[in-house]
Amino acid sequence: MMEWILRAGAVDARIHYLLLCRRRPRLTQAMFGITRLGDPPTLVLLGIVLLTVPLPLPAGSAVHGALGALATFLVSQALKRLISRPRPELPMGLVRLIHPPDRFSFPSGHAAVSLAMVLPIALALPVVWTLPLLALTLLVGVSRAYLGVHYPGDVAAGWALAFAVSAAAGGFLG
Repeated sequence: MMEWILRAGAVDARIHYLLLCRRRPRLTQAMFGITRLGDPPTLVLLGIVLLTVPLPLPAGSAVHGALGALATFLVSQALKRLISRPRPELPMGLVRLIHPPDRFSFPSGHAAVSLAMVLPIALALPVVWTLPLLALTLLVGVSRAYLGVHYPGDVAAGWALAFAVSAAAGGFLG
């Protein structure tokens, strides 16, 4: 079992390095803005809006999104402390472009909570809205690895957690 974990970690680090080597000034500026969409204050404000403002959304999707985000946040924070995977150590010459909110990396809370909030809403909307909403939300996770505070595997685990919580809550299964 330990060999598998070490091998997966090495692959994760290689993929992360390849992503970090693709940094470009304009892309970096975009990633700074995109990652802020997954910040707790942004998601709390969006959750409050979803729960209190009558929006033209399909029935229950706003509540599923807000409550799914809260449940995902709690589970992701518990997993971070249980697993205690440290933040990525970047190769010489590469730096984190933002300050991480805590010292643990797995799973990515930004990736998990933002997808858990948007998933039930996006899937309840017409496809013309679904695809851009999901793409933007997935970019929140990608931005975390690009900016150097998560491994790609942390982001993928965050997305898997969001799907699991949404499915358990019935947020996109009907």
